[in-house]
Formats: sequence, C-alpha cells, structure tokens
Amino acid sequence: MISTVQTPKKKNFIVRFFTMNTSGESSGRELPLWRQLVLQLLVLIIVAEVMFPIMYVITLSFSSKSQRPSSLELFPKELSLVAYKQVLDRPTANPVTFVELLRNSFVLSVGVGLVALFVAVSAAYAFSRFKFRLRQVLMILVFIPLLMPAIGLATPLFLLMNSLRVFDCGNGIIAVEPFLSCASTGKLLFNLRDSLLGVGIAMISGALPFAVWNLKGYLDTIPEELEEAAAIDGANPNQVFFKIVLPLAAPQLAVTFFLGFIGHWQEFAMPWLFLTKPQSYTLAMTLYNMTGQYANAIPWNRFAAMAIIVAAPVAVIYIALQKQIVSGLTLGGVKG
Repeated sequence: MISTVQTPKKKNFIVRFFTMNTSGESSGRELPLWRQLVLQLLVLIIVAEVMFPIMYVITLSFSSKSQRPSSLELFPKELSLVAYKQVLDRPTANPVTFVELLRNSFVLSVGVGLVALFVAVSAAYAFSRFKFRLRQVLMILVFIPLLMPAIGLATPLFLLMNSLRVFDCGNGIIAVEPFLSCASTGKLLFNLRDSLLGVGIAMISGALPFAVWNLKGYLDTIPEELEEAAAIDGANPNQVFFKIVLPLAAPQLAVTFFLGFIGHWQEFAMPWLFLTKPQSYTLAMTLYNMTGQYANAIPWNRFAAMAIIVAAPVAVIYIALQKQIVSGLTLGGVKG
C-alpha cells in the first residue's frame, strides 16, 4: 500500500501578505500583519485622543492674544513667549511671585511625600513582620479610607486643624486653643488650618493608606532569613531595618514616593478649602485663580502657559525615571 503525502496548498499573494510575520522574532507567538495593522490603528486613535487637549493647550500658550481662538487650532501659527513671561513675572493679581508659588508647591509635595513614606514603611514593616492581636482588623481599617472620596474627609480634617490656634491676649500672654483661651478677644497669630503645615498634615492622612498597603505587600516578599542572618551577626533591630530592609525595598519606595508626589503636586481641593492667604497658595490654586466668571474674561494664553508650567516638572521627572518606575512596578507585581 502506497501512502501519499499531501502537500499544503500554496496560499495566494493576498492571504500571504496579510498573514506574514513582520516582527522579526523567531520565538513567541506570531502576530500576522492584519492584526498589527488593527493594533496600530487602535494605538493611533488613542494617541490622537490623548494628544488632542495637550496640543490645544500648547497652541494657546504660544499665542500672543489672550482671547480664546474662534476656530480649532492644534498647531501654533506663532511662537510667542509673551504668556510665559507674564506668568513668570506675575501669575495673578495677588502680590505673590512665581518663585513663592513654586516653593510652596515643592515644599508641600516633597514634604508630604517624604513624611508619608517614612511613616508608611514603618507601619508596613510592623504589619509584615510582627504578629499581634487585631492585626488583620487594623489592616482593614487602614484600607477603609481608600474606599471614600478624598473630599469627603475634608470636613473633619478642616475642623480638627482649625481647632489649633495661637492668640496674643495682650500683656505678653499667649494662648493656645483648645488648651487655653483669652479672657477677651485676642489677636490671632497662627492658625494650623490656614497654613502649609496644616494642609500637609491633612494630605499625609490621605496619602498613608495607599502607601501602607503598597509597601506592605512588597515587604512580604523580602525573605525573613536575611534579617535573621543579620541578627545572628550582631545587628540590632534598627540596623536590620535601615541597612537590610530599606535598601532591598528601595525600588518600591521610589515608586510609592513618585506616585504620591504626582498627587500632591497637583492637589487642589484640600489647599483651596484650607488656605486663605495668597502667600501660602500653590501653583494648582493659582491656576484656578486665573479663571473668571465668564469665559471671555479668562486670559487663555496665560492660563495655558501656566498649565504647561505646572505639568512640566512631573512630566520631566517621569520621563527621566520611567525605566526605574516601570521596573519597580513590575518587580513588585512579579514578587507579589
């Protein structure tokens, strides 16, 4: 009996063209050309949707006219830096310089990020390594604030920060409420609520839940044998924490800090509700201050220039540290 081997039918040119592998990879799943074309088209649609508002804002920022353009312009017809110069010289009518606004935003975002990170890694280490009663209950309680909108917690924080005030009662007498109060109306010297310190404390309370949960999952992946070996060599608990645990958790610490920094840098609601003095304003608050009651009254070119300036630091830092951030997120995802 003679067996015949059937040769596969040769596909026509059109079928071979749309099913050929153009990736150049010999391993992994082949991706036909038609699927690549569909994916590329989908990516282009997403890029166009994302870049549309960005290009519109950039075009407005390079305009020398403060009026909103009557037609849709995605590419600047002129390259004028008048709006940027006006923003850097005097952002708003308030007597606050751009340097002061930049300093307030930087101090608030970096300060909140560092303090929240230190407290969170300490709490996460305790939840990860120590066995104590109600540990699971406390972890759930830490998670509950993440289920609530941040603005929903503003009222109790406002009342709490506003309760700590310092008054000058006269005759060299200083009263600190709620512990002491003046017999009569005194001069208000300091209000914790109306200060960057008070806003920072309120923002730290909102940043801690995510940071604790994010770091706790990563610390669980660090082998305890490393800490035991260090303890056998004579290291005390503080040395184990600072010289063993923190260096190993450095990638996730960087990711947690940067993700928090983005939110703190762009935070608007909390400072706007708490602060009343223009010298304590942040860049995000000043950007909102540039809007008016009517659209025609808004200096659109300066508003767009201010928006670019506010977004630029975060974008530059993210692009510069993109590999470290992605590697930290991927490492935590693989280990967890």
